[in-house]
Amino acid sequence: MIAESNYIRVVFGLKLKQQRQKKNWSLQDLANKTGLSKSYLNEIENGKKYPKHDKIVQLSNALSCTFDDLVSSKLDKTLTPINEILQSDFFKEVPLDLFGINKNNLISIISDAPKKVTAFINALIEISQNYNLGKERFYFAVMRSFQELYDNYFPEIEEKSIQFAYENNLQLNKDLKTEVLENLLKEKFGYQIKSENFSADPTLNKLRSLFVPEKKLLLLNERLDINQKIFILAKEIGFNVLKLNPRPNTYSWLDFGSFEEILNNFYASYFAGCLLISKKDLIEQITDFFYQKEWNPIQFENLINHFTDSPETFYYRLTNILSSEFGIKDLFYLCFVKKDGSDKINILKELHLNHQQAPHANATNEHYCRRWIALKNLYHLQENESITDAQISHYKDQGVSYLVISTSQKNPFSDGSNRSYCLGILLNNQTIKKINFARSSSLKTIEVGVTCESCSILNCEVRQAPPIRLEKEQFNLDMKKSIERIRKSLI
Repeated sequence: MIAESNYIRVVFGLKLKQQRQKKNWSLQDLANKTGLSKSYLNEIENGKKYPKHDKIVQLSNALSCTFDDLVSSKLDKTLTPINEILQSDFFKEVPLDLFGINKNNLISIISDAPKKVTAFINALIEISQNYNLGKERFYFAVMRSFQELYDNYFPEIEEKSIQFAYENNLQLNKDLKTEVLENLLKEKFGYQIKSENFSADPTLNKLRSLFVPEKKLLLLNERLDINQKIFILAKEIGFNVLKLNPRPNTYSWLDFGSFEEILNNFYASYFAGCLLISKKDLIEQITDFFYQKEWNPIQFENLINHFTDSPETFYYRLTNILSSEFGIKDLFYLCFVKKDGSDKINILKELHLNHQQAPHANATNEHYCRRWIALKNLYHLQENESITDAQISHYKDQGVSYLVISTSQKNPFSDGSNRSYCLGILLNNQTIKKINFARSSSLKTIEVGVTCESCSILNCEVRQAPPIRLEKEQFNLDMKKSIERIRKSLI
């Protein structure tokens, strides 16, 4: 919620502008009628200033309205949704400055066209209700947009991680041991760390860690594998080195109090990725790998294993480095999950460094294309196996092609699911020159769609649902053509 004094100024400004526009007056017209300067009136309407009693009397007399019409905090129907936003936590919880948006500028936009903005806000509310777009999903969508805006590369965090590693003589990549991180947390930040059996309580069975800030106590689920444990420890160091507060105290995520918690959790996770996979080493290894003329899945698996036993950490770290160091910004990262005994596949994590890219997760419960290499890997995955492969995915309906590399494995946290990670790089003149094996004969080019419901590929052998969205679009197109024929016949 914005401060009460700010709220009063904003509401007064909105009401003043509304009264002025009822008379079809410009700001200069109002200035001429009242003797007040145009710039002063503009600051009032934008919620920056609140006039004194005598000035309000001048304004109400000039506008032929009552004193109470201007000073009352009650807004009419056209401004009701805006009033709800002003009194909500919107301005506090979503840090608009991250996106270069000034709060006063936003208020000015609202006041310039209140009816249109009201209609837009109502549409957002309706969409959120119909598509179950809750607060959590909205905030995570904002978080992804923030990452994409900065190409998912944050040099200040990179530098702080390098400095921390240097000051503490850390050996990175696979040489970084859990014991070293535990000792750093205990000695530098006063932590207590204990292994805990959460399985006795079924509601805590999937909880990986719990931080008790009052005691600086970190409880780690004893079922964690080594990679999960080291990531949690590295992230805890990130919270402390970057001085991030507020922060979530559980992993996996259970609840959050504000958008700032989500943002700080991301910053700490980014710091952990920097510690776990050295930027300098990764650049050297990826440069050599891109120089290869043939795609070789074993070489890619060896590349992952050089840095980590966690493909997820490696794939995600690539999104930081490819954009910043190789200039490859047209890419996406996806993490899919498929539970045992179920054919349903969900996108668990996604990142697009270009909003035009496919595929995007959707909330309409549609069927993702089974021709994607990441999904094919999931279906072929055997017990305790890891599969790495790649293909050229040609999105027929968008007319673009991506080099897509994917690794699938059983979820190490043994929740009865398999996971598949994939990185898609848009193929254009620039990326083909940088990645020699993009022309490799061992890479198959496969026509793909996004979802079965929107795909135009004929006679698809793995189609899970009819192309109902496409059929509807075609029906509407045919109707438009028919209407146009009638119109022309009558001219």
